[in-house]
Amino acid sequence: MKNAYDVVKRPLITEKSTKLVEERKYTFEVMQGVNKIEVKNAVEELFKVKVTAVNIINVRKKERKVGKYEGLRPAVRKAIVTLAEGQKLDVFEV
Repeated sequence: MKNAYDVVKRPLITEKSTKLVEERKYTFEVMQGVNKIEVKNAVEELFKVKVTAVNIINVRKKERKVGKYEGLRPAVRKAIVTLAEGQKLDVFEV
């Protein structure tokens, strides 16, 4: 059994994810290899809310160049979590 704090790494606050908040959709960076059920249980346990849907996106590594140095931006796994009607998270409030 994975710890809920290990499954959900951090909230992703971007311009696009801020627009999704109006539709009760919240975006999190999650641990590689977790499934939708584990993400749903972790969010419900951490924030005491009712989750209706979870969508997961795998973002691949990207090449990154800064001057003469080359490297890779790490791969990230994102989860977009939809909450039940009338519920919200204060993490994303501005």
